[in-house]
Amino acid sequence: MMADVREPPPMFEDPNDNKDIDDEDIFHTEKKVQISNRPLETLQDEKLDYTQFEDITEDVLNGNPTAEKEFDSVVPEIPTVSVEPKPPVTNHSKTTQEDALPESLSQPASSCLDVEKPKEAIKEPKKEPLFQSSLDDAPRVSVTESSTAQAAVGKLPQPFGFHSVSREEPAGLEPEEDSRHSIDITIMETKKVGDGMNAYVVYKVCTKTAIPDFRRTEMEVFRRFSDFLGLRERLVEKHLHLGVIIPPPPEKSIIGMAKIKVSKDDSGSMEFVEQRRAALERFLNRVAHHPLLRSDSSFVDFLELEGDLPKATNTSALSGAGVLRLFSRVGDSIGKIAYKMDETDQWFEEKTQQIETLDTQLRKLHSSLETLVNGRKELALSTGILAKSIASLGISEENSALSHALIQLADTEEHLDRVHEAQSDDDFYIFAEFVKDYIGLLQSVKDVFNERIKFHKIWKDSEVTLAKKREIKVRMELAHKMDKIQDATREIAEWEVNVDRSQQDFEKISKNIRKEIKRFEAQRCQDFRRIVIAYLESLLNHEQQIIRHWENFLPEARQIV
Repeated sequence: MMADVREPPPMFEDPNDNKDIDDEDIFHTEKKVQISNRPLETLQDEKLDYTQFEDITEDVLNGNPTAEKEFDSVVPEIPTVSVEPKPPVTNHSKTTQEDALPESLSQPASSCLDVEKPKEAIKEPKKEPLFQSSLDDAPRVSVTESSTAQAAVGKLPQPFGFHSVSREEPAGLEPEEDSRHSIDITIMETKKVGDGMNAYVVYKVCTKTAIPDFRRTEMEVFRRFSDFLGLRERLVEKHLHLGVIIPPPPEKSIIGMAKIKVSKDDSGSMEFVEQRRAALERFLNRVAHHPLLRSDSSFVDFLELEGDLPKATNTSALSGAGVLRLFSRVGDSIGKIAYKMDETDQWFEEKTQQIETLDTQLRKLHSSLETLVNGRKELALSTGILAKSIASLGISEENSALSHALIQLADTEEHLDRVHEAQSDDDFYIFAEFVKDYIGLLQSVKDVFNERIKFHKIWKDSEVTLAKKREIKVRMELAHKMDKIQDATREIAEWEVNVDRSQQDFEKISKNIRKEIKRFEAQRCQDFRRIVIAYLESLLNHEQQIIRHWENFLPEARQIV
């Protein structure tokens, strides 16, 4: 008996609806059957046996007439479905059982219902994204494949421009030095040699290093202050014209050396010697951590050679060489004022302004720190005087409980006196001296910029001289002085070479200065971070000591009747 000839409702969507769907929205490894317009609870209540339905469908495809009748009774109960077809898969010989249902439904409806239906009435399935992700770049995955989805999310590409940065190495800062280039320099002790006006101080320099330029890993030598100044002078002669920033040594002090020479014991000059020792130690370590200066032969000999170094005769402040250096600096200052360089590089113009501003601010900070150090020293002195006065009052007090409390208060004030004095030392050695060192380093940076100006002046003066030589040659040609034209041509060729060489020197020092400033700024950030943290720890430590001393005194004060 023929089935009902009424045409069933369309089982598939309009084929034109899938034209704008991108092929990337189809997951190639899984088909998804979406039951439309029917809630899941309704389907569960109806208890449709889809396994039996698959078996009937396979029998229909195999030509079993009995299965066709059974199929007719089941089809009206099946809700409208939309199927996402699977794209063609190559190199696969087997089809899984899950693909049987969609492929069976993809057959024309007339084969099942014996209804003649034109081909254009058969509608193509509509392609829909299998998974709507909140990340546009994430791959589309089926919600039924949890493990596959997790694997896909784990392989998401990072956004453009994103780079993982280690917390141990903040961006913009240089990483720690390699252990092969590690070096640690300390000045362990000082010793006064000689008496009277011939007296001087020697410093024991101890070095531990793994740098291959050194012959030993541990060294101990004795050096006097003039040796440090001579080392710096040799480094300036070798590297300043290359644009290298040379760390400065501590300044010479005629008053401090006079104390050393005049005083018969070391107590009068102990504070000055300790300040100079710490400053010399910082100077050597700054030189040692420079990638170029630490391999210099003069620096290596300074740390390695035992015995006395060749005496540096140009370091004395009152010598003839010292006077010549003074006149040279004055001449450089006048030349800098007289020659105005037309800066064409905006980077150098900005950096010059930044260095000037930083130098001004650091000088103001150093002045404030000196005021703080002096004020804390006065506070320590005043606290000591107060402790003595309270102790005297406690001794003369007749009330035993009050007398005991006053004596304990005097003892507490004495402890506070030592705490304030220790904090004053930390203010000076940790912070004030550090700022003073960087004021000297900024002067070294200015020296490098001035050296670049000198190279620029040499370049432009060479161009002016070359133009004059060419003008002289033209005049000779007009005057028909053929015997001098050959010499003029030779001079022009020489000055052309000089112009090219001076231009190359200027470009070379400019390039080196850029690298040096980059290294200097990175090191400055690290140094300031380290010093600020050390200074804050010092403040917290001393404040905790003050609180502890007052807490210890509080029970004594409460026992006063």
